[in-house]
Amino acid sequence: MTEVAEQPVIDFYTYPPIGADDWRYAFQTAQVRVLETQMLSRATLLDMANAENFEQAADLLSAGKYALPQAPASSKQGFAEIENILRARRSAVRELFADLMIDKPIVELFRTRDDFANMRLAIRRTLTEKPLGLDYSDDGNVPVEQFEQVFEEETVAGGEGSRRLPKHGGFGSENYNLLPDYMQQAVEQAVLAYYQNKDIRQIDYAIDSVQAKYNIQKARWLENIFLLGLFRMQIDLTNIRTMLRLKFTESQSRNVFLEGGYIERQRLKHGLDAGYEALGQLFFATPYYEVVESGVTYFVSNKSFLRIEQQCEEHLIGYLMTTIQITAGPQPIIAYLLMKENEIRNVRLILTAKKNSLDTKLILDRLGE
Repeated sequence: MTEVAEQPVIDFYTYPPIGADDWRYAFQTAQVRVLETQMLSRATLLDMANAENFEQAADLLSAGKYALPQAPASSKQGFAEIENILRARRSAVRELFADLMIDKPIVELFRTRDDFANMRLAIRRTLTEKPLGLDYSDDGNVPVEQFEQVFEEETVAGGEGSRRLPKHGGFGSENYNLLPDYMQQAVEQAVLAYYQNKDIRQIDYAIDSVQAKYNIQKARWLENIFLLGLFRMQIDLTNIRTMLRLKFTESQSRNVFLEGGYIERQRLKHGLDAGYEALGQLFFATPYYEVVESGVTYFVSNKSFLRIEQQCEEHLIGYLMTTIQITAGPQPIIAYLLMKENEIRNVRLILTAKKNSLDTKLILDRLGE
């Protein structure tokens, strides 16, 4: 399979193409159109954000699928129950996605998100001498039991009392070969990156890089225009956030930007050296001008990344919403999965903020109001 190459030429104004109709999905598309009407309205989310406390915010969910079974005795108890409900809602929408999707390789592709997340958690815990926990996701392609077995049997030689760590440069256990190729590659690169200077952040950069390349390659193999556009856009948005964080911390890292997006990495590297006032113009000829301009303006005034996170999320949701043009196809099913997951994250974000008595303005800024 060909390597992912940088393609700086952008032949669209705001969003990439979404592909054509696929009439095999006529029934499935009709079903998600109905489900979309049952999603929480923006007005409901804003009312939750403006609620006086956690209890009032949670009460606004009482008529829907996020409702608590009974009034909680405390915000702590209520948040724990809400968290269980949110996890159940996420599992339910992922199961529905798997049922509706005719092309099962797409289901497997989206399950790798949890494989990479589990891998990231395990490597970080192992390298920082923290015990393996029980909070891995069961929604990946690799069973959690098999996943833990591989890591628990990897040790670094050192005699009595040696730590359990992936060996520098690779694993020695035969169980390592039980992992899919994409996970083996992620482990290898993450461990090697970490051991260069013992920087835990290099684990995230390495895994993100492997995941981004894998997504692009699979989208091309599937010949799915919508997925290719989605993944390339996600790479761009990740790179923009990375650029701003590196700039804020005055980091000297220059080779951590992901490959395969629409924006050439040289532009991002130039952004690290340019002044904040010049970043908007640097991205003026790209689809991300408003994302960068709004995010940077807010950051300069508030020293916060809230707005850039909100703008990246809004841009991505905007692309997902263009699937309304599709009468039948996998695009609306994929879009519904991602929009529903985003809804669940927003509910969690608001209730977490309310539980911790954060300023309402901060919540509204994150929601884009």
